[in-house]
Amino acid sequence: QVQLVESGGGLVQPGGSLRLSCAASGTIFSTYVRSWYRQAPGKQRELVARIFSIGTIDYADSVRGRFTISRDNAKNTVYLQMNKLKPEDTAVYYCNWWRRGEENWGQGTQVTVSS
Repeated sequence: QVQLVESGGGLVQPGGSLRLSCAASGTIFSTYVRSWYRQAPGKQRELVARIFSIGTIDYADSVRGRFTISRDNAKNTVYLQMNKLKPEDTAVYYCNWWRRGEENWGQGTQVTVSS
């Protein structure tokens, strides 16, 4: 199993930027799909972005062009750079590392976009 710790959330004005980090520890395999999800109040958790072990990246339509997912394998860390933030980006953001037979979640970090 992997332990995931998110950081970098906070309060930001519309149009601003934040960078989230997800640091992993434990037994780490190279085959994980590393993802960011978010859950807004009263809504289902949704996929924001993910990066596959071979480097392929997917984004939700709502964030494509504004958010960038990246990873630092040496630091076992995944990042989510969020630019041009909108009030509708307000949510708890969760890190998820998945491979066949194993799924790991972080505790979440709150992102609030408000003036």
